[in-house]
Amino acid sequence: MSGVGENLEVWRGLIRDVPDFPRPGIVFKDITPLLGDPAGLAACVDELVAPFEEHGVELVAAPEARGFVIGGTAADRLGAGFVPLRKPGKLPRSALGADYELEYGAERLEMHTDAVADGKRVLIVDDVLATGGTAAASAQLVTLGGGKLVGFSFIVELAFLHGRRQLGDARVESALLVD
Repeated sequence: MSGVGENLEVWRGLIRDVPDFPRPGIVFKDITPLLGDPAGLAACVDELVAPFEEHGVELVAAPEARGFVIGGTAADRLGAGFVPLRKPGKLPRSALGADYELEYGAERLEMHTDAVADGKRVLIVDDVLATGGTAAASAQLVTLGGGKLVGFSFIVELAFLHGRRQLGDARVESALLVD
């Protein structure tokens, strides 16, 4: 497995800071350069799934939109299925919902009611752990759906926002930690 940790500075260089987006005072972590680099993307996904390879992950759940890109690839690497966590009104059948707060507003995630069978082992993957609202809502949906949360895996964790506090005692892995 090629490890992102071996080339941390190169990997950091593929994540761009965008000041004042989507609102003034927010520094957005743009992962699109990382996604556009085949070696960077492959190494990133390797890094995200490595801590969970021996944990019997059956499904990977990821919130839209950037979570979809890495979550689908992570599911493939783990030999698991993929569960999209969508914004309201995007799913065509009956859905469960969870509301949450971001550092810049309120949002909602939804998941089909039958997306996670009882007891399925689920890993949640996303690009950034900030305040923890999106991740906590994702976990709430997995639990409401009957799944067993294996843990969380993020590309970047903004540690200064203390998002881990919202995730209880779940296992949390982050490839890059920003203090």
